Amino acid sequence: MAMSWIWVVMVGVSILCGAATGRMEEVAGAALEGANAGVELCLAMVGVMCLWMGVMRVMEKSGMVQGLSRCLHPVLSRLYPQHARDQEIMGAVSANVAANLLGLGNASTPLGIRAAQLMADGGGVATDSLCMLVVCNTASIQLIPATVASLRQAAGSASAFDILPAVWLASAISVTVGVVAAKGMARLWR
Repeated sequence: MAMSWIWVVMVGVSILCGAATGRMEEVAGAALEGANAGVELCLAMVGVMCLWMGVMRVMEKSGMVQGLSRCLHPVLSRLYPQHARDQEIMGAVSANVAANLLGLGNASTPLGIRAAQLMADGGGVATDSLCMLVVCNTASIQLIPATVASLRQAAGSASAFDILPAVWLASAISVTVGVVAAKGMARLWR
C-alpha cells in the first residue's frame, strides 16, 4: 500500500513540475516512452525467464533437485540445524538455493516462500531458521546471473556476462556477511 502512495506522489509531483515549468508535452512524452520501454523490457525478459523456469522444472522432475539437496546437505544442515532431518524442508531450501545459484530471483521467490511455509511453526514469530532463509535468499551466491544478464542484453549490451567476476565477488561477500550477522544475532538474542 505504501508503494502505491509513493508512486502517486511521484507522478503528481512530476505533473505539477511539468505544469509549473510549461513542459507538459515533455512530461506526457516521457510517460509514454517509459511505458513503452517497460513493456519492451518485460517482453525481452519473458523468454529468458521461461527458459530458466523450465530448467528448474526439469531439474525438479528429473530428481536433480534431490541430488542437489544431497550435495548441499552438509552446508544447509549447518545453516538450518533444526530442519536438517526434514527432507521436505531441505528439498524446498535446496530448490531455492539452486534457483538463486542460477540468478533467477523471480523463480527463487516462490521456492523460498514454500520453504518458509514449511519452516513456519504457526506461532507468528520468525525463528532463527526463517531469518537465515531470508538472509540466504536475499544475499544469495549467483553463479549465473541470468536475470541481470537478460536485462543487460535487453538494454543492448554487447557482452551481457562481462559482469561475472564482480557478481561472484559481491554475492560471496554479501552472503558471508549475511550468514555471520544472522548467526551472531541468533546467539545475541537467545
